[in-house]
Amino acid sequence: MSAVMFRVRFVNSFLRRLLNGGPVNRDQVLEQLRVCSAEDQVFDVVGKNKAKLTVHHVGKAVGMLWQFQKEKPQLLRTVELIKSHPQFLTLRVLAENKIALMDDLMLVDMLYSFLRLNVDQHDSLVQQLVSEAWLRIDRFPLASLSKFSICLSDQHLQHSPLMGHITSIVDQRLSSIDDARILTTLMISVSSLVSPRLRDALISRADDLLETMDPSNYNNPRRVVQFLRNIKHSSRPLLEKCNGIILSNLPRLDAENIGIIMGLYQSLQFNNCDFRLAVKQRLTELIDSSTDPFSFTKLFVALAPMASQEIKDGLENTALLLADELSAFQALAVAEALEETQSRNLSLLNKITSVIQRNLHVYKPVEVARITQALFLMQYQNPGLFTKLRKILVNFLQRSVYPYEVTMLTRVLSMLPSPRLDEGVIARVDSVVAQCNLNDLNTISHAVAKWMRNDQSYRHNTPSKYVRLLQNLNRCGHERLQTADRLDFVLEDLKYISGEWFEEMLLEETMVTLKRLRDQINWTNVPELSLFLTRINYLCPPLMDRIASVAIKDIDKIHHSAIYATLLPFSVMNYDPVQADELYDVCIQRFIPHISSFDPHLLVFLAYTLSVADHFPEELVREIFSIDFLGKLDAQLETLPDTLNMRTRLRLMELNRAVCLECPEFQVPWFHERYCQPLQKKGNGTVSPVQQQIHRMLGEVLGGIDCVRVAVGTPYFYSVDFECTLDKQLQPLPYSQPSTLQISDRGQVHWGKSSVENIRDVLPPGAQRVAVGFLDSKSFCKNSPHMKGEALMRKRHLEILGYRVVQIPHFEWNSMELSTPDAWKEYLKKNIFRELSS
Repeated sequence: MSAVMFRVRFVNSFLRRLLNGGPVNRDQVLEQLRVCSAEDQVFDVVGKNKAKLTVHHVGKAVGMLWQFQKEKPQLLRTVELIKSHPQFLTLRVLAENKIALMDDLMLVDMLYSFLRLNVDQHDSLVQQLVSEAWLRIDRFPLASLSKFSICLSDQHLQHSPLMGHITSIVDQRLSSIDDARILTTLMISVSSLVSPRLRDALISRADDLLETMDPSNYNNPRRVVQFLRNIKHSSRPLLEKCNGIILSNLPRLDAENIGIIMGLYQSLQFNNCDFRLAVKQRLTELIDSSTDPFSFTKLFVALAPMASQEIKDGLENTALLLADELSAFQALAVAEALEETQSRNLSLLNKITSVIQRNLHVYKPVEVARITQALFLMQYQNPGLFTKLRKILVNFLQRSVYPYEVTMLTRVLSMLPSPRLDEGVIARVDSVVAQCNLNDLNTISHAVAKWMRNDQSYRHNTPSKYVRLLQNLNRCGHERLQTADRLDFVLEDLKYISGEWFEEMLLEETMVTLKRLRDQINWTNVPELSLFLTRINYLCPPLMDRIASVAIKDIDKIHHSAIYATLLPFSVMNYDPVQADELYDVCIQRFIPHISSFDPHLLVFLAYTLSVADHFPEELVREIFSIDFLGKLDAQLETLPDTLNMRTRLRLMELNRAVCLECPEFQVPWFHERYCQPLQKKGNGTVSPVQQQIHRMLGEVLGGIDCVRVAVGTPYFYSVDFECTLDKQLQPLPYSQPSTLQISDRGQVHWGKSSVENIRDVLPPGAQRVAVGFLDSKSFCKNSPHMKGEALMRKRHLEILGYRVVQIPHFEWNSMELSTPDAWKEYLKKNIFRELSS
């Protein structure tokens, strides 16, 4: 009886516990983990339940450890303390032993958390997790695949076969990816392996998903911009869509995120006026709350280059107070910002430099190169520090095997004074040359040229070590061009290249290669090719005719902001293809509907480019010279770098002058008088020997030096090299105030001050003014005597002002035919008198 009663009571007790949620089947360890609020509590549970821990317990514990760290600010994270805890080792061992029991989601989450907790990528745990993931990868859900791709990127496996496998999966399953976060994460991970076809498909899919996603999630468009940066592809419509979403979220972004986005935009050469103005305002709002070294450094780097002098001074004062608290990398960032802003705050620079000196041992090679460059460009006076930096750079260079690293170290080393160069440096540079692209080869050639000039033995004969290296550079450059079969890759190589070595050794071979690949010219690479031709000032009709035909055919595909680059070589080099009128017409029709969306400074550049080619679209002119536009331009100029700021102001003045002279019907006022006056005084500089020679010859040809006026200022502030006046019988008329040559304290010859005054004597009836100008090589294309657009526009304008213009090309004046005084005088007579009498 008692046995029966016991069994009944046991069953009743079991049922009560089951119905009331009692301890039967409850996972007490999991419950204890769930209520943990700190890392120590997690480790306490692990330590007390080692024998009971299942794979789910290990996954939960590891995930919580990373979650606690993730929720802390960067400065307050304690990852190293966690790694050194005895129970963390317990978790690692248990995880490694239970990999086979993990489901797919847990497997990837476990790998992700351990990597975030700084477990070394070569640790057996990480390697086994990656190996197991590879076996299961084809069945991973897209979210796990995305997270796994991040893990591979963390291990620098972007180019691995495993990432290639992920790229293939993305290609196959792209249409089923409906989450913008998953897609954009995968885009960044596979960016180094995508084909042009997959690139375009990813861009199209991202464009669709950005339309439907939550607009408050700014990380998705930021990752899209990062993808475009990684693949070096500027999809302007997609960039503008991303920028719009980022702009709407800007009021809640911190300085760190703003700085990241600004860096991405800069890499893509994407300038947006609204973004820069909004960033300036947001960063200014963050000044008072950015008081710790981390947030202040991010703020300083982003805001200082665009801030007013008053705000800049305040930032520098705060930096001085925080300098001793800065980390090695924060000090480097501040130093580069000081160089960018051309700061002369010596107290702050000394403080930052002392922090850098204390931490030289922690910097990587490229970081030491950046430090050296920043301090050198600021002309910082500390020979001992530069000697130490040079020694570190040499040591790094002799051990480096990465071409980009060797190139940067070589370039920075060449900045520093050095009596002799170590043979090991030359040998290391020579060993990586075959792996370098054209831009790297060009950079190394500049460095070699500097070393040769500084090497004392070079004055007697060229050391063989330099000769061999230069020969290797030349050979590799030619081989790279001769074997090139993709125009886009060649243009990427040529994007920033310039200098004597390129022009002397590779320019002609480059043009041969571009002509060989001209069938690959299409609407996507037309702007880049046009910019290159303009930059090297090389007139190449076959290429420019092809650019014109492609632009006309596919004008609707070319983004309106790229019209400026497309037209640039035609305007600058004064080249009219067969379809010139049609080219300009379709380009103008392409951008006119989008005038209001242009960045102000870019619209000024575009209008000026068109004015050089004698095109003045009325809608464009009226937009630029409206009060609203000029106000927006003024606001933008405050955020632009000084060089771009000054160039924009100059182009606006020149456009204003061109419109006033050539389109008076538009009734645009001339409002650059005050801007031009100091420029004209500054422009009255030294006189070249050729100009002195022409001045003397003109005096003899015209019957006296008092018949020639030099450096004459005209209305609208052109400066004429030489002016003379002829009566109706073509007889020279003397001036009441002859020009004088003066010699400065430094021995430089320049025109007397009276010569720049804008003296407009009343001309006798039938008389005419003659402007004689010497055209140096800058007025012509590099490879031909073809006159450039600006020289022709100047001629048009002087003729409108009432001058007869005589232009003396340098190659005619310096030719063998004109090698005697009599020949020069006869040349001047022919050009001045015969032209006028005809």
